[in-house]
Amino acid sequence: MKKYITLVLATTLLVACGKKEDASGNIDALIEAKNAKELQLKKAALQADINKIDAALTEMNVKVDEALVSVQAVKDTVFNHYLEVQGNVDTKENILIQPEFSGTLVSLNAKAGQRVSKGQVLGRVDDAGLSQQLASLENQYALAKTNFDRQKNLWDKKIGSEMQYLQAQTNMITAQKGVAQLKAQLAKTIIRAPFTGTIDEVFVEKGQVVSPSAQGLMRIVNVSNMYVSTTVPETYVGKLKVGTEVDVFLTSLGKTYKGKVRQVGNFINPSNRSFGIEVTVPNPQGLLRPNQVAKLRIIDYVNKKALVVPTNVIQKDANGESYVYVASEVNGKTAKAKKVVVKTGQSSDNFTEILSGLAAEELIVTDGVNTISEGMKLNF
Repeated sequence: MKKYITLVLATTLLVACGKKEDASGNIDALIEAKNAKELQLKKAALQADINKIDAALTEMNVKVDEALVSVQAVKDTVFNHYLEVQGNVDTKENILIQPEFSGTLVSLNAKAGQRVSKGQVLGRVDDAGLSQQLASLENQYALAKTNFDRQKNLWDKKIGSEMQYLQAQTNMITAQKGVAQLKAQLAKTIIRAPFTGTIDEVFVEKGQVVSPSAQGLMRIVNVSNMYVSTTVPETYVGKLKVGTEVDVFLTSLGKTYKGKVRQVGNFINPSNRSFGIEVTVPNPQGLLRPNQVAKLRIIDYVNKKALVVPTNVIQKDANGESYVYVASEVNGKTAKAKKVVVKTGQSSDNFTEILSGLAAEELIVTDGVNTISEGMKLNF
Protein backbone atom coordinates (compact mmCIF):
# COMPACT_ATOMS: atom_id res chain seq x y z
CA MET A 1 0.00 0.00 0.00
CA LYS A 2 2.83 2.39 0.92
CA LYS A 3 4.57 1.72 -2.38
CA TYR A 4 1.33 2.48 -4.22
CA ILE A 5 0.91 5.91 -2.56
CA THR A 6 4.52 6.83 -3.32
CA LEU A 7 4.02 5.84 -6.93
CA VAL A 8 0.88 8.02 -7.22
CA LEU A 9 2.65 11.07 -5.73
CA ALA A 10 5.58 10.64 -8.06
CA THR A 11 3.28 10.39 -11.05
CA THR A 12 1.35 13.53 -10.00
CA LEU A 13 4.60 15.50 -9.58
CA LEU A 14 5.83 14.45 -12.98
CA VAL A 15 2.54 15.45 -14.60
CA ALA A 16 2.62 18.90 -12.86
CA CYS A 17 6.20 19.50 -13.94
CA GLY A 18 5.30 18.45 -17.44
CA LYS A 19 2.41 20.93 -17.54
CA LYS A 20 4.65 23.73 -16.26
CA GLU A 21 7.25 22.94 -18.87
CA ASP A 22 4.54 22.72 -21.54
CA ALA A 23 3.11 26.09 -20.48
CA SER A 24 6.54 27.69 -20.46
CA GLY A 25 7.35 26.09 -23.75
CA ASN A 26 4.01 27.13 -25.16
CA ILE A 27 4.68 30.82 -24.20
CA ASP A 28 8.18 30.66 -25.68
CA ALA A 29 6.75 29.21 -28.85
CA LEU A 30 4.13 31.94 -29.06
CA ILE A 31 6.80 34.61 -28.60
CA GLU A 32 8.99 32.97 -31.23
CA ALA A 33 6.04 32.76 -33.58
CA LYS A 34 5.11 36.37 -32.77
CA ASN A 35 1.53 35.35 -32.11
CA ALA A 36 0.30 38.58 -30.52
CA LYS A 37 -3.33 37.46 -30.19
CA GLU A 38 -2.53 34.33 -28.16
CA LEU A 39 0.01 36.24 -26.03
CA GLN A 40 -2.68 38.81 -25.18
CA LEU A 41 -5.01 36.00 -24.08
CA LYS A 42 -2.24 34.48 -21.92
CA LYS A 43 -1.56 37.85 -20.35
CA ALA A 44 -5.23 38.40 -19.56
CA ALA A 45 -5.47 35.00 -17.88
CA LEU A 46 -2.38 35.65 -15.76
CA GLN A 47 -3.64 39.13 -14.80
CA ALA A 48 -6.95 37.65 -13.69
CA ASP A 49 -5.06 35.25 -11.38
CA ILE A 50 -3.02 38.17 -9.96
CA ASN A 51 -6.21 40.13 -9.26
CA LYS A 52 -7.68 37.16 -7.41
CA ILE A 53 -4.55 36.87 -5.28
CA ASP A 54 -4.62 40.62 -4.44
CA ALA A 55 -8.28 40.41 -3.47
CA ALA A 56 -7.64 37.41 -1.25
CA LEU A 57 -4.75 39.14 0.52
CA THR A 58 -6.93 42.21 1.10
CA GLU A 59 -9.70 40.09 2.63
CA MET A 60 -7.15 38.40 4.87
CA ASN A 61 -5.95 41.88 5.97
CA VAL A 62 -2.34 41.03 5.33
CA LYS A 63 -0.11 43.81 6.80
CA VAL A 64 3.54 44.49 7.28
CA ASP A 65 4.39 44.17 10.95
CA GLU A 66 6.88 47.05 10.98
CA ALA A 67 7.89 50.01 8.84
CA LEU A 68 10.84 52.31 8.29
CA VAL A 69 9.78 55.93 8.85
CA SER A 70 11.12 59.40 9.59
CA VAL A 71 10.10 61.32 12.71
CA GLN A 72 10.28 64.93 13.79
CA ALA A 73 9.90 66.64 17.15
CA VAL A 74 7.10 69.19 17.41
CA LYS A 75 8.48 72.64 18.32
CA ASP A 76 7.06 75.96 19.51
CA THR A 77 7.57 78.52 16.75
CA VAL A 78 6.22 81.76 15.29
CA PHE A 79 3.48 80.98 12.78
CA ASN A 80 2.45 83.54 10.16
CA HIS A 81 -0.53 83.18 7.84
CA TYR A 82 -0.45 85.09 4.59
CA LEU A 83 -3.07 86.49 2.27
CA GLU A 84 -1.78 86.04 -1.28
CA VAL A 85 -3.08 88.33 -4.04
CA GLN A 86 -1.85 89.69 -7.35
CA GLY A 87 -1.37 93.38 -8.09
CA ASN A 88 0.20 95.84 -10.52
CA VAL A 89 3.18 98.10 -9.95
CA ASP A 90 2.35 101.76 -10.47
CA THR A 91 3.51 105.29 -9.70
CA LYS A 92 1.65 108.55 -9.25
CA GLU A 93 4.34 110.28 -11.30
CA ASN A 94 3.85 108.77 -14.74
CA ILE A 95 2.31 111.25 -17.17
CA LEU A 96 2.20 112.42 -20.77
CA ILE A 97 3.42 116.01 -21.04
CA GLN A 98 0.99 118.12 -23.09
CA PRO A 99 1.62 121.57 -24.62
CA GLU A 100 -0.48 124.33 -23.07
CA PHE A 101 -0.07 126.51 -26.14
CA SER A 102 -0.61 125.43 -29.74
CA GLY A 103 2.01 126.33 -32.30
CA THR A 104 5.36 125.40 -33.83
CA LEU A 105 7.84 123.65 -31.55
CA VAL A 106 10.84 125.96 -31.93
CA SER A 107 13.11 124.16 -29.44
CA LEU A 108 13.30 120.66 -27.95
CA ASN A 109 15.73 119.94 -25.12
CA ALA A 110 14.67 116.39 -24.15
CA LYS A 111 15.50 112.91 -25.37
CA ALA A 112 14.52 109.42 -24.29
CA GLY A 113 16.35 108.18 -21.21
CA GLN A 114 17.32 111.68 -20.08
CA ARG A 115 17.15 112.43 -16.36
CA VAL A 116 15.45 115.77 -15.71
CA SER A 117 14.70 117.90 -12.65
CA LYS A 118 11.45 119.53 -11.66
CA GLY A 119 10.97 122.81 -13.53
CA GLN A 120 13.68 122.09 -16.12
CA VAL A 121 12.90 123.54 -19.58
CA LEU A 122 12.22 120.70 -22.05
CA GLY A 123 11.09 122.75 -25.05
CA ARG A 124 9.40 125.92 -26.27
CA VAL A 125 6.50 126.63 -28.59
CA ASP A 126 6.48 129.71 -30.85
CA ASP A 127 4.62 132.47 -28.99
CA ALA A 128 2.98 133.92 -32.11
CA GLY A 129 4.02 137.50 -31.28
CA LEU A 130 3.12 137.43 -27.57
CA SER A 131 6.59 138.61 -26.56
CA GLN A 132 6.21 141.78 -28.68
CA GLN A 133 2.78 142.40 -27.17
CA LEU A 134 4.28 141.96 -23.72
CA ALA A 135 6.97 144.56 -24.43
CA SER A 136 4.29 147.04 -25.55
CA LEU A 137 2.17 146.40 -22.45
CA GLU A 138 5.17 146.79 -20.19
CA ASN A 139 5.83 150.23 -21.70
CA GLN A 140 2.21 151.20 -21.15
CA TYR A 141 2.40 150.00 -17.58
CA ALA A 142 5.61 151.99 -16.96
CA LEU A 143 3.95 155.13 -18.29
CA ALA A 144 0.79 154.53 -16.23
CA LYS A 145 2.85 153.96 -13.10
CA THR A 146 4.85 157.19 -13.67
CA ASN A 147 1.60 159.12 -14.12
CA PHE A 148 0.15 157.60 -10.98
CA ASP A 149 3.25 158.43 -8.93
CA ARG A 150 2.98 162.07 -10.01
CA GLN A 151 -0.73 162.27 -9.27
CA LYS A 152 -0.14 160.66 -5.89
CA ASN A 153 2.52 163.26 -4.97
CA LEU A 154 0.15 166.05 -5.96
CA TRP A 155 -2.74 164.46 -4.09
CA ASP A 156 -0.59 164.09 -0.97
CA LYS A 157 0.03 167.87 -1.18
CA LYS A 158 -3.70 168.46 -1.64
CA ILE A 159 -3.12 169.59 -5.23
CA GLY A 160 -5.41 168.40 -8.02
CA SER A 161 -8.70 166.52 -7.88
CA GLU A 162 -9.41 163.15 -6.34
CA MET A 163 -10.85 162.03 -9.67
CA GLN A 164 -7.50 162.57 -11.41
CA TYR A 165 -5.76 160.55 -8.68
CA LEU A 166 -8.23 157.65 -8.90
CA GLN A 167 -8.12 157.65 -12.71
CA ALA A 168 -4.31 157.41 -12.70
CA GLN A 169 -4.47 154.60 -10.15
CA THR A 170 -7.00 152.66 -12.23
CA ASN A 171 -4.95 153.02 -15.40
CA MET A 172 -1.84 151.73 -13.62
CA ILE A 173 -3.63 148.71 -12.12
CA THR A 174 -5.24 147.84 -15.47
CA ALA A 175 -1.88 147.98 -17.23
CA GLN A 176 -0.29 145.91 -14.47
CA LYS A 177 -2.93 143.18 -14.79
CA GLY A 178 -2.54 143.18 -18.56
CA VAL A 179 1.21 142.58 -18.21
CA ALA A 180 0.66 139.77 -15.68
CA GLN A 181 -1.96 138.10 -17.88
CA LEU A 182 0.26 138.18 -20.95
CA LYS A 183 3.21 136.86 -18.97
CA ALA A 184 1.05 133.92 -17.85
CA GLN A 185 0.13 133.21 -21.46
CA LEU A 186 3.75 133.50 -22.55
CA ALA A 187 4.82 131.07 -19.79
CA LYS A 188 2.55 128.44 -21.36
CA THR A 189 4.77 128.41 -24.44
CA ILE A 190 7.62 127.02 -22.32
CA ILE A 191 7.45 123.25 -21.64
CA ARG A 192 8.84 122.34 -18.23
CA ALA A 193 9.29 119.08 -16.32
CA PRO A 194 6.43 118.80 -13.78
CA PHE A 195 8.56 116.66 -11.45
CA THR A 196 11.99 115.06 -11.23
CA GLY A 197 12.13 111.90 -13.29
CA THR A 198 13.25 110.27 -16.52
CA ILE A 199 12.03 111.01 -20.04
CA ASP A 200 10.71 107.62 -21.13
CA GLU A 201 9.84 108.50 -24.73
CA VAL A 202 9.63 111.58 -26.96
CA PHE A 203 6.85 111.62 -29.60
CA VAL A 204 7.56 114.90 -31.44
CA GLU A 205 10.40 116.64 -33.25
CA LYS A 206 11.63 120.23 -33.38
CA GLY A 207 9.73 122.29 -35.97
CA GLN A 208 6.56 120.25 -35.65
CA VAL A 209 3.24 122.00 -35.04
CA VAL A 210 1.95 120.79 -31.69
CA SER A 211 -1.26 121.01 -29.70
CA PRO A 212 -2.86 119.01 -26.84
CA SER A 213 -3.51 115.41 -28.01
CA ALA A 214 -3.94 111.85 -26.75
CA GLN A 215 -0.31 111.14 -27.63
CA GLY A 216 1.22 114.16 -25.94
CA LEU A 217 4.74 115.47 -26.46
CA MET A 218 6.66 113.02 -24.28
CA ARG A 219 6.26 110.68 -21.32
CA ILE A 220 8.02 111.36 -18.04
CA VAL A 221 8.22 108.75 -15.27
CA ASN A 222 9.57 108.87 -11.74
CA VAL A 223 10.37 105.31 -10.56
CA SER A 224 11.63 106.32 -7.12
CA ASN A 225 8.13 106.47 -5.61
CA MET A 226 6.60 103.16 -6.62
CA TYR A 227 3.66 101.28 -5.17
CA VAL A 228 1.53 98.20 -5.89
CA SER A 229 -2.23 98.51 -6.16
CA THR A 230 -4.60 95.57 -5.74
CA THR A 231 -7.95 94.56 -4.27
CA VAL A 232 -8.66 92.17 -1.39
CA PRO A 233 -11.90 90.46 -0.26
CA GLU A 234 -14.10 92.37 2.16
CA THR A 235 -13.59 89.62 4.77
CA TYR A 236 -10.19 91.23 5.43
CA VAL A 237 -11.69 94.54 6.51
CA GLY A 238 -10.15 95.29 9.89
CA LYS A 239 -7.28 92.86 9.36
CA LEU A 240 -5.32 95.09 6.97
CA LYS A 241 -4.08 98.38 8.37
CA VAL A 242 -1.73 101.11 7.26
CA GLY A 243 1.80 99.96 8.08
CA THR A 244 1.13 96.22 7.68
CA GLU A 245 4.26 94.54 6.24
CA VAL A 246 3.97 92.92 2.83
CA ASP A 247 6.28 90.67 0.79
CA VAL A 248 6.16 91.82 -2.84
CA PHE A 249 7.42 89.26 -5.37
CA LEU A 250 8.12 90.52 -8.89
CA THR A 251 7.72 87.59 -11.27
CA SER A 252 9.59 89.32 -14.09
CA LEU A 253 12.61 90.01 -11.87
CA GLY A 254 12.50 86.96 -9.60
CA LYS A 255 13.01 89.31 -6.65
CA THR A 256 11.12 89.87 -3.41
CA TYR A 257 10.82 93.36 -1.94
CA LYS A 258 9.67 94.37 1.53
CA GLY A 259 6.79 96.83 1.39
CA LYS A 260 4.15 98.32 3.67
CA VAL A 261 0.47 99.08 3.25
CA ARG A 262 0.21 102.85 2.79
CA GLN A 263 -3.47 103.17 1.97
CA VAL A 264 -6.59 101.10 2.67
CA GLY A 265 -9.74 101.80 0.68
CA ASN A 266 -12.95 102.87 2.42
CA PHE A 267 -15.28 101.66 -0.34
CA ILE A 268 -16.47 98.09 -0.95
CA ASN A 269 -16.98 97.34 -4.63
CA PRO A 270 -20.48 95.78 -4.81
CA SER A 271 -19.65 93.81 -7.98
CA ASN A 272 -16.88 91.69 -6.43
CA ARG A 273 -17.15 92.50 -2.69
CA SER A 274 -13.58 93.78 -2.42
CA PHE A 275 -11.72 96.96 -1.48
CA GLY A 276 -8.50 98.47 -2.76
CA ILE A 277 -5.13 98.86 -1.05
CA GLU A 278 -1.80 100.42 -2.00
CA VAL A 279 1.57 99.03 -0.90
CA THR A 280 4.73 101.11 -1.06
CA VAL A 281 7.71 99.34 -2.62
CA PRO A 282 11.32 100.59 -2.38
CA ASN A 283 13.14 100.79 -5.70
CA PRO A 284 16.82 101.44 -4.89
CA GLN A 285 18.10 99.74 -8.05
CA GLY A 286 15.50 101.33 -10.33
CA LEU A 287 14.31 97.93 -11.61
CA LEU A 288 10.60 98.44 -10.97
CA ARG A 289 8.46 99.65 -13.84
CA PRO A 290 4.80 100.72 -14.03
CA ASN A 291 2.38 97.87 -14.91
CA GLN A 292 4.72 95.07 -13.80
CA VAL A 293 2.86 92.12 -12.25
CA ALA A 294 3.50 91.55 -8.55
CA LYS A 295 2.44 88.82 -6.12
CA LEU A 296 1.70 90.10 -2.62
CA ARG A 297 1.98 88.06 0.57
CA ILE A 298 0.32 89.99 3.38
CA ILE A 299 0.55 88.77 6.97
CA ASP A 300 -3.03 88.62 8.27
CA TYR A 301 -2.53 86.31 11.27
CA VAL A 302 0.35 85.76 13.72
CA ASN A 303 0.76 83.19 16.50
CA LYS A 304 4.05 83.80 18.29
CA LYS A 305 3.97 80.45 20.12
CA ALA A 306 2.40 77.91 17.82
CA LEU A 307 2.78 74.16 17.33
CA VAL A 308 3.03 73.43 13.61
CA VAL A 309 3.42 70.24 11.59
CA PRO A 310 3.91 69.58 7.87
CA THR A 311 0.49 69.71 6.22
CA ASN A 312 1.03 66.41 4.37
CA VAL A 313 1.27 64.36 7.60
CA ILE A 314 -2.31 65.23 8.60
CA GLN A 315 -4.87 62.63 7.55
CA LYS A 316 -8.65 62.27 7.81
CA ASP A 317 -10.47 59.27 9.26
CA ALA A 318 -13.93 57.95 8.42
CA ASN A 319 -15.51 60.37 10.90
CA GLY A 320 -13.89 63.35 9.23
CA GLU A 321 -11.50 63.95 12.14
CA SER A 322 -7.93 65.03 11.50
CA TYR A 323 -5.16 62.88 12.95
CA VAL A 324 -1.42 62.32 12.88
CA TYR A 325 0.77 59.39 13.88
CA VAL A 326 3.00 59.85 16.91
CA ALA A 327 5.96 57.67 17.85
CA SER A 328 5.15 56.28 21.34
CA GLU A 329 7.08 53.91 23.62
CA VAL A 330 10.30 55.10 22.07
CA ASN A 331 13.28 52.79 22.64
CA GLY A 332 16.38 54.03 20.87
CA LYS A 333 15.52 54.03 17.17
CA THR A 334 12.29 52.04 17.51
CA ALA A 335 8.79 52.93 18.69
CA LYS A 336 5.12 52.13 18.23
CA ALA A 337 2.72 54.04 16.02
CA LYS A 338 -0.01 55.89 17.89
CA LYS A 339 -2.91 57.61 16.20
CA VAL A 340 -3.60 61.05 17.71
CA VAL A 341 -6.65 63.14 16.80
CA VAL A 342 -5.75 66.84 16.43
CA LYS A 343 -7.57 70.12 15.95
CA THR A 344 -6.04 72.17 13.17
CA GLY A 345 -5.87 75.93 12.64
CA GLN A 346 -4.50 77.97 9.76
CA SER A 347 -2.24 76.57 7.02
CA SER A 348 0.59 78.40 5.25
CA ASP A 349 3.75 77.44 3.33
CA ASN A 350 2.95 73.68 3.61
CA PHE A 351 2.69 73.88 7.41
CA THR A 352 -0.46 73.68 9.54
CA GLU A 353 -1.08 75.10 12.98
CA ILE A 354 -2.12 72.54 15.62
CA LEU A 355 -4.52 73.99 18.19
CA SER A 356 -4.92 70.86 20.33
CA GLY A 357 -3.96 67.18 20.47
CA LEU A 358 -0.17 67.52 20.43
CA ALA A 359 2.42 68.74 22.90
CA ALA A 360 5.84 70.24 22.31
CA GLU A 361 8.69 67.74 21.76
CA GLU A 362 6.35 64.88 20.75
CA LEU A 363 7.70 62.85 17.84
CA ILE A 364 5.40 62.81 14.83
CA VAL A 365 5.84 60.54 11.82
CA THR A 366 6.69 62.68 8.76
CA ASP A 367 7.73 60.14 6.10
CA GLY A 368 5.93 56.84 5.66
CA VAL A 369 2.61 57.89 7.21
CA ASN A 370 0.64 56.12 4.48
CA THR A 371 2.25 52.74 5.18
CA ILE A 372 1.61 52.45 8.92
CA SER A 373 -1.32 51.75 11.22
CA GLU A 374 -2.11 51.92 14.93
CA GLY A 375 0.30 49.87 17.05
CA MET A 376 2.75 49.06 14.25
CA LYS A 377 6.42 48.90 15.11
CA LEU A 378 8.38 51.83 13.77
CA ASN A 379 12.05 51.98 12.84
CA PHE A 380 13.75 55.33 12.31
